[in-house]
Formats: sequence, C-alpha cells, structure tokens
Amino acid sequence: MKDLLTIFFGALATILFSFTGIVMMSNIQYGRLEPIVLEEGEPAYPRTPSGEAMQGKEVYVDLGCIYCHSQQVRRKGFGADFERGWGDRQSVPRDYILQKRVLLGTMRTGPDLMNVGDRIPTRDWHHLHLYDPKITSPGSIMSPFAFLYKKQKIQGDELSPNALTFPPDYENAPEEGYEVVPTERAHVLVEYLLSLKLDYELPESKFAE
Repeated sequence: MKDLLTIFFGALATILFSFTGIVMMSNIQYGRLEPIVLEEGEPAYPRTPSGEAMQGKEVYVDLGCIYCHSQQVRRKGFGADFERGWGDRQSVPRDYILQKRVLLGTMRTGPDLMNVGDRIPTRDWHHLHLYDPKITSPGSIMSPFAFLYKKQKIQGDELSPNALTFPPDYENAPEEGYEVVPTERAHVLVEYLLSLKLDYELPESKFAE
C-alpha cells in the first residue's frame, strides 16, 4: 500500500511539474503578446486573416495538409529553411497569436508553407498545383486534388475568368469545348495559402537572429 501511494504521488508530481513547466510558463512568457504596430499609420502585425482565408484553413485541415507540410521557419543554423527560400526570417511566437488552431506540423514531406503566400503569390499557380502538382512541380509526390475542381461546358466563345489554363502539352487537359474551374473549397483553400506570409518584421524576430 505504501509503495502504491509513493508511485501515485510521484506520478502526480511529475504531471504537475510538466504542466507548470510547459503550459503555465509558456502562458506567462507569451500569453500577453498582442499584434504590434511597427510604424504609425500602418496596420498591426500579424494581420487578421480574411473570412475566406479562415474558411480555407478549415479545408486545409480537412484535407490533411498538416501531415505533410509544416508552418514554421526555423532559425539559421537549425536546418536549411533559408537556403530553400522558405522565408527571409524565422517565425516567432507573435506570428501565431491570432490563430485559434496553430498548424505548426510535425513532418516536412513537402515544403514549409509559413511564407508560401509571399513566396508564390500567384493564384493560377496554386490552382494548377492543387489540381495536378506535377504541372508546376515535375517529380512531385504530392497527391492531386482534382476533386476540388469541376469540368463544365464552356458558355459562349470564351473561358470563364477563373478557368484553369493548362500547359499546351498537358495530357489530361479537358477536351475541346470544356473547361475546369475551382469549386468554392478550392477557391477558399487558395485564399488561405495566399494569406500565409512573413512579409513583415517583428522586434523579437530581429533579436532572435
């Protein structure tokens, strides 16, 4: 009985110590961080995402993108993030304070996406990449998300404004008289990807270099 009590209180103490060190100390250090205005007349950073971007984040989670992509640019000397062009600075805690669910990720089967909206700011590129990653990234092992798009008959003589433009040699382009357009899920997902930017500096990001 005495040994059981020792084990119980030992386990309880370990849990309480871990909770204090990981949860409470983190909240003390970062819990009061707020967006910061870097120059008078400019918006506060980090920016509040648009409604479409927030909807796109739900699609991102639903599709399991977090299992292959991270959203954290590591500091110099802790990997090749800078050399790969994934960001011009490391990400810091203040970058995440407006996010109710932080998608740091644990694997990098694909590139980090913390700054993908600034790195690749073209909607057409992202739509083609989602439809068939090999169009934009030959040799990519990413799964295609063609189900986020629909094929429809062209109305009139011109393509719809949001229709995908495929390379001339693309084998799976729609047949003549048809076009491929994004569904609402594809549209908001791309808006979310474009919202992922580290195109601003923070005081602590300079300090952490």
